[in-house]
Parts: sequence; C-alpha cells; structure tokens
Amino acid sequence: MLLVLLALVVAAAAATRSTWSPCGLSMLSTITPMAERSRGHRYGVTATWFIVGAGLGGLTLGGGAALLALGLSALDPSTTVTLGVAAVLAALAALVDAGTFGARPPFFRRQVDDAWLARYRAWVYGGGFGWQIGVGLATYIMTAGVVLTALLAVLTASPAQALGIGVAFGLARGLVVLLGARITSPGALGAVHERLDALEAPVRWGVVGVQVVAAVVAAIAAWGTLAAAGVIVVCTVAVAVRLPVGLRHEPATS
Repeated sequence: MLLVLLALVVAAAAATRSTWSPCGLSMLSTITPMAERSRGHRYGVTATWFIVGAGLGGLTLGGGAALLALGLSALDPSTTVTLGVAAVLAALAALVDAGTFGARPPFFRRQVDDAWLARYRAWVYGGGFGWQIGVGLATYIMTAGVVLTALLAVLTASPAQALGIGVAFGLARGLVVLLGARITSPGALGAVHERLDALEAPVRWGVVGVQVVAAVVAAIAAWGTLAAAGVIVVCTVAVAVRLPVGLRHEPATS
C-alpha cells in the first residue's frame, strides 16, 4: 500500500509538472472557450473528449506497466526489495530533474500535430491530443517523474494497481485542460500564461522535492532511518549545487 501511495503522489507531481511542456501550454491556448468558439465547436464537448483521451492514454501507460508488474509478481520480490529499489529510483529521478548529471528534462522533444485542428472534428483532435498527453511518453517529457511513475507502478507487482496508477496519471494530466475554462478573451489567455510562467521554476523544484521525499520514505521503510539519512545527504548536496542555476526560468521550448 505504501508503494501505491508513493506512486500516486509522484504521478500527481509529474502530471502537474508536465503542464509546462510546449504541448501542455499549447493545449491551454488551443482548447479554450475562445478558441473552440472560433472553430464553431463547444469547449465543454472538446474538453470532455480531451479528458477521456488522456484517461485512455493513462490506461495505455498503465497497461504496459501492468504487464511488467505481472512478470515481476512471478518473481515474488520481498517488500524490502521493492521499497529499496523504489528509494533508489526516486533518488535518481530527483537528481536527473535537478540536472546533477549534466542534462535534465525536457527529453523526447515531440509536439502534437496542430494541423489536426483544421483537419479533424473536435472529438478526434480532442481525444487524440488527450491520449498523447495522457500516455506521458509520446510528447515532451518534462520530468523524470513520468518514468518514475511507470516504474513504481511496475514495482507494485500488481497489474490492477499498476493499471490504476497509470489511469490516475493520465486523468491528472487531462484535467489540467480545465484551467482554460475561463479563457474567453485574449487578455484572459495572457493572464493565465503569465501566472504559469511565474510558477514554472517553483513547480519544477517542487517536483524534485516530492521525489526526494518519496526516496526518503521508501528508504526508511526498506532499510531504516540511517539509510534514509544517507539519501537525504546525497540528494541535498546534489540538488543544492544546482539550485541557484535551476531557479532561473528556462523556456520549455529550448
């Protein structure tokens, strides 16, 4: 149960951070009442299809994790082993996002195809964009937390739990489209993006913090407080080295 809880917390953090991908920001400009009205569509309908598509994307991610979880269950690993591995993976994810190894997200820099907007019906581009956003690995990967979410789902060694974690991630990503529900004018659109721009660096480092906490909690459960203290020291030193640079805003499109 602890592993599932950690996976869900990481999934929520990773989904939140992913909002700052070029695709995520584009969706908050593309699927709004103002934009849908200009295309002769209803925002509520398109947003619903987007959320459904994102849920299906999460189901796809969870399905892959579930297959691997099924294989892991056959090995019958102990709780100590799975939590220990989870601690190491969470710590590594935090260090990757902090840029400790010299490069940090975004990885896999792929955009959705905005030509769909003129080519297809609202349910097609709404659902299609949603699926690509919800699966997590089909567009810009803004945080190692996305991969960590999938790996923690596998470590549950439960196909049902892995599937649920994937769906939770996808829905969390899809529901972000509702931030655009009140964008009915260019001024409102600009205000939303200004707020998001101001929050980018704090959220990025907040996700690093979530991953460190996940690593510490898993380490305590697996090995005790002494090992957890070691995780805290390593992560704190590594993150502190990068923090002054990382607090500067860096455009996601770089």
